[in-house]
Amino acid sequence: MYLSKLFIPILKETPSEAKIKSHQLMLRAGMIKQSSTGIYSWLPLGFKVMKKIEKIVREEQNKIGAQELLMPTIQSAEIWKESGRYDDYGEEMLRIKDRQGKEMLYGPTNEELITEIFRASVKSYKSLPQILYHIQWKFRDELRPRFGVMRCKEFFMKDAYSFDLDDEAAKKSYNKMFFAYLNTFKRLGLTAIPMAADTGPIGGDLSHEFVILAETGESKIYSDKRIFDIDINKYNNSDSSIEKLRKEYDNFYAVTDDKFNKNDFDKKVEKEKQLTTKGIEVGHIFYFGDKYSKPLNCSVDLQDGKKVNVKMGSYGIGVSRLVAAIIEAKYSNNVMKWPDQVSPFEVAVIPSLQKNDKSNYLKAEKIYNFLKDSNIDVLLDDTDEHLSAKFKKFDLIGIPHQIILGSKSTDNKLEFKEVNGKTENLSLEEIKNKLVNKRNIN
Repeated sequence: MYLSKLFIPILKETPSEAKIKSHQLMLRAGMIKQSSTGIYSWLPLGFKVMKKIEKIVREEQNKIGAQELLMPTIQSAEIWKESGRYDDYGEEMLRIKDRQGKEMLYGPTNEELITEIFRASVKSYKSLPQILYHIQWKFRDELRPRFGVMRCKEFFMKDAYSFDLDDEAAKKSYNKMFFAYLNTFKRLGLTAIPMAADTGPIGGDLSHEFVILAETGESKIYSDKRIFDIDINKYNNSDSSIEKLRKEYDNFYAVTDDKFNKNDFDKKVEKEKQLTTKGIEVGHIFYFGDKYSKPLNCSVDLQDGKKVNVKMGSYGIGVSRLVAAIIEAKYSNNVMKWPDQVSPFEVAVIPSLQKNDKSNYLKAEKIYNFLKDSNIDVLLDDTDEHLSAKFKKFDLIGIPHQIILGSKSTDNKLEFKEVNGKTENLSLEEIKNKLVNKRNIN
């Protein structure tokens, strides 16, 4: 892509309504544009990052045997009335009527709809277990939307739902998702800690929030510092291995503020190992048994002919929210560095261009075409700005690798810079191999 052709409406000044770094950067870098309060259009740069996050989320769901489907954004109110949540959910639910006067709603979550799909399709215990998921837009009419896409009304979310025969099998599904979430956030370059949390309007008796540390976070968290030393690479996706992983995490105190008890904290964690800080919730998992299957009459036939309500769990990841969360975690010293695996481009080619000297630009085009032919996602800055202005722009955009055609580049060696990292002089072939190897690692 040529920078001059890229739709990227960069703002010179930070909008006054943007209070945290992610909101400021996403507006300034032309990633999003506010449509109305709490609702945003995703512009090409931001949309590209979000779709890369979505891809990683999808891959990790598929690895544990979850199956993807797609449910609509608009749901019938009838199934919510069956579950008893239609009136209880509150004003966050956007209720509407179609032209025949039928009560509908814009889905804030999908427990009812997925249960209705399952009960109409699965009749025998032989079809269990099942984990179904989709990645879809949701709407919650937030009273005070703020912080850009961190807390907005319309958001892009992965939500999964497990169906099992009994509590023991259901806990295995819960643990699989627990493992998948840790791997997902690791691939996104984030250290997310699972913390015991309140179940909220979803309900149930078992819940974990996955939280990354950030001073701009809305969640206050309390934990044992040693929890950050757990090495998930020691574990695989077998049931026994994941159970050991869960137990290792459960050995350390880690809760959000709604579950915090000071006496427990002081009793279980020595003072020097206590951590009290803020964090951003990036995922939430719940086990709620038959909370929805019972009122919605979602049952399967057992071998002896008896019927039993299936045991369910639900599992959410805010895909659009993760764009902002990564910024909050990675932005420092006025420089953004996207992790390689979600960066909008893998590398930028930045030539210094003089008005009467086209040789550097022709060289940049050859490099651009070579990398493009090597299936590397490359952005060529073909504008006539001064190099210093270009550097400021790319600090904002945050592409992790740059090829700079300035005084340090020669015919055979190019200045290859890793943002917030080292600068090397490498051949074009060496640069290509380095980029390909990084992609394979991620």
